[in-house]
Amino acid sequence: MQIGPLTLKSNLFLSPLAGYTNLPFRLVVREIGGVGLCTTDLVNARSLLEKREKAFKLIETRPEDAPLAVQLFGSVAEEMRAAALIVEAHGAVSVDINMGCPVKKVVKIGGGSAMMTELGKTAALVRGLVNAVKIPVTAKMRLGWDADNLTAPDLARALEDVGIAAIFVHGRTREQGFGGTVNLAGIRQVVAAVKKIPVIGNGDIVTPQAAKLMLDETGCAGVSIGRGAFYDPWIFKRTLHLLKTGELLPEESFAGRVRVLCRHLDLMVEVFGEEFGCRMFRKVAPWYAKRFGPCHEFNKRVVQVHTRAQFHEILENYLRWRRQFVDERGELLPRFQQAPLVASFMREPDVTARTHIPVPKGPMEVW
Repeated sequence: MQIGPLTLKSNLFLSPLAGYTNLPFRLVVREIGGVGLCTTDLVNARSLLEKREKAFKLIETRPEDAPLAVQLFGSVAEEMRAAALIVEAHGAVSVDINMGCPVKKVVKIGGGSAMMTELGKTAALVRGLVNAVKIPVTAKMRLGWDADNLTAPDLARALEDVGIAAIFVHGRTREQGFGGTVNLAGIRQVVAAVKKIPVIGNGDIVTPQAAKLMLDETGCAGVSIGRGAFYDPWIFKRTLHLLKTGELLPEESFAGRVRVLCRHLDLMVEVFGEEFGCRMFRKVAPWYAKRFGPCHEFNKRVVQVHTRAQFHEILENYLRWRRQFVDERGELLPRFQQAPLVASFMREPDVTARTHIPVPKGPMEVW
């Protein structure tokens, strides 16, 4: 996968997910394997210029967290250029401009999805960034503001003309948020609108099969995964294997999920300290538990965890409680097994399957 001069090991990308795709989660995904490029949570350009601690924590990285792109949002060209220079000096291999976030606090300052409504101004801002840094500049957008204003193809064409290296496009409008299903035809129109740069599709990729479907039906050069990765961090490894071999690997075992869950907590404590790291982990652990089978005993206690020792006590108690639902091999009895996750656009007639991943609680609840 090539983005400007940048060569990546795969065409699979971790999307920014505000409040979740922090350094510990990126390291977890990288250790499992398959991902080509990870992107930070969206970062306010002005906050970097004001040297705010929270902004610099968002772009915190390590040598093993590479290659890394930093996503910026803002609408003031001078601030965006200066912030791009900061993240370039910080070691980012690419800077991504957020043109897709529909959150009100981002849109009201002219950032995020609002940038899709003023093509001339947005193209001028991007030209300034491209000329200011040596690393590739990319853009993340939605299909448009609403169904009557699908501006993504025109915007992608304008941004290619001013030097953008790649386009990431979520196949929904700002008005949709996360409602409905992804519009694959809309992504295909963006692919057709550009001449040479890669277009990376995003939205509703919750299984390896869904990733392959998007690649096949849109012609996009790669896929970017957000909620699907948080629901199942193994999705990159399994998708890459499917694309290379045509074979679908089995889902990760329960023991493997517990091992990575504990590793994720260790990284949260390393990066954020025990008290704050455990508090942040309260919203992380239940996502792993979605694949555990019966998990209410675990969830009702883990959302109150304060220390790493307390977490391991909660986990041990849960493992003992869970034995009533498993066979002699430790596998869930059939009546407690979860139906496979199938996105609604996969067109598979499995009415028992999950068709939706909820939006994680936090800044993105208002999407």
